[in-house]
Order: sequence, then C-alpha cells, then structure tokens
Amino acid sequence: MSKHVLVLADVRDGKLRNVSLESLAAARTVAEDGTITAAVFGSSGKDLADTLAHHGADKVVTVLNQELDQYTTDAYFQAFKKVVEHVQPDVIFTGHTAVGKDVSPRVAARLGTGLVSDCTNVELAEGKIVFTRPIYAGKAFVKKVVKEGTVFATLRPNNISAGEPDTSRTAVIEELQVDLTSDSLRTLVKNIVKKSTEGVDLSEARIIVSGGRGVKSADGFKPLQELADVLGAAVGASRGACDSGYCDYALQIGQTGKVVTPDLYIACGISGAIQHLAGMSNSKVIVAINKDPEAPIFQVADYGIVGDLFDVVPMLTEEFKKLLADK
Repeated sequence: MSKHVLVLADVRDGKLRNVSLESLAAARTVAEDGTITAAVFGSSGKDLADTLAHHGADKVVTVLNQELDQYTTDAYFQAFKKVVEHVQPDVIFTGHTAVGKDVSPRVAARLGTGLVSDCTNVELAEGKIVFTRPIYAGKAFVKKVVKEGTVFATLRPNNISAGEPDTSRTAVIEELQVDLTSDSLRTLVKNIVKKSTEGVDLSEARIIVSGGRGVKSADGFKPLQELADVLGAAVGASRGACDSGYCDYALQIGQTGKVVTPDLYIACGISGAIQHLAGMSNSKVIVAINKDPEAPIFQVADYGIVGDLFDVVPMLTEEFKKLLADK
C-alpha cells in the first residue's frame, strides 16, 4: 500500500543538513508508489528545492518567512503543524537533531499522533513500516510497528545512506502562508552569539577524533585537532575532559552529550565509562588509544593501541599525511 511521506528539511545557516537527505532516503524506502513531500522553512527555502527534488522529493512545500530563518519553538511549531494539516501525510520524518527532537513531539502531541524517536533504521515488512531504535543506552535494539494512524519518526544522523542524487528529478514547489506575527510568538530571536567549534559538524561527522581526561590539558587537544584536520574529521570529548575544563561542553559525547554514529571513532585517552559508551558505541569502527591495557574502552574497540596518546597520535598524523598524499 502506497504511503504519503512528509520530510521536514533541517536547515542551518541556509544550508541543508545531511540528515535531511537521509530522511528522504528513508521516505523512498517506505513510500512505494506514494508521494514524498519535503517541507522547508525560512527565506532560503526555494533555493534548496532542487537538492530536495534530486534526493527524492516529489513536492516541496516552502514557508518563506524570515521568522523561520533561526529556529524557535513557537514559530516552528506553528509552521510545522500547519504543513502537516495541509499535506495530510501517513508518515512524517525529521532528523533526531535539536530541531527534530523539540518540534516533532510537540506537533505529534497536539495532533494526537504516534511518535517513534531516535530511529537507526526504517524498512517495510508485509506492508507495515518497521522502525528500529536503540534502548538501554544502545545495549539493545527494538523494532516497532505502528499499526494505524499517522506516525512521526525522528531519524538518527549517519545511519541511513542518503544515496546518490538524481539531477534529472524535479519537484512541484508550493508556497504555504503561515501567520507568524509578533503577536502569535512568545519568543523572538534578536541576536545570535555562536559558541561552537570550527570545521566539521560533530553530530554528522563521518570521522571523529575524541579526547578524554588523558589529554591532561586544553593544549592536549592540539595533536588531536591536527589529526582531525588531516582526516577531515571532527573533534569530540568525554564528559571527563569537559568537566576538567580542557574543552567546551559543545564537544561532549555520551549519555548526557551528543550521540554519534561515525564511520570511524578514534578515542584518545578515554577510559570508556558506560556514560561515554552510550554516545559512541554504535560507531562503525572504533579505535582506542590508551596507556592502560585494562581500560574498558578496549572492550568495545575494533582496534586497540596501548600507548601514550602524545606519542601515538602524532605518529598516526604523519602516517595519514603520507598515505593521503599518495592518493
């Protein structure tokens, strides 16, 4: 049975986040002969329509309102609710990002629909959509089927391949008007002060070089940053490193930080506390560097290096430089 799927495009600084394209790939998996609609908010919406079409959107609904250029709960809730009521989809996908985690449950609760959060896979089985999501801090996975009614699902980044774009595809573009006056909004963004790391977005990075208390100081992150620069990777950290003041909490990975699923996770000076493992244990390949051969991190690592990170990491950096220079 064909299904009508709605995907909320996650936009940051006028650019689509990769999880939006992954959500469209999931939509293609379950739609069968149904229609895939992408909703994109903000003044740059029309500029992103072609990319959304190339990745599977049959229709793009834009809400071209400047109040949506920066995320606020009030504005996105009103806009997204109106889009859902207008499109009347069977399934709604958003990224399991700050935006998706905030707005999806609000709209789902208001409309009285189901919600499956933090999905790592979506598939069809006997005409039913089967959602896979981790439980018990990633120690186990559960499959869920929503038997009837509309369902929201948030998708964890880096778990569903976005696939290759089909540049021959086009989409119907429809502009939807949503009244977002100051009278209807409780919060307005006046100014944005960013405190974030430069380079690759940690939550969507394919490679992450992460440091723990073993880096010993803020300067201890310098060799990790050098390795990350060579690999085109993001730099992360354990809560221990953040609590010690070695880096900003924006880098924290773990149960109380970001949950990441990169292709390669290099853990440097991280002991492997269960709270940290909850945020990275589903990485495809894990490399651990630690002086303590009994460190718990080695129990989940695919490859382990027993040694001082200040000796090992610079050696890896030089070897990767040589290897990448030959390509």
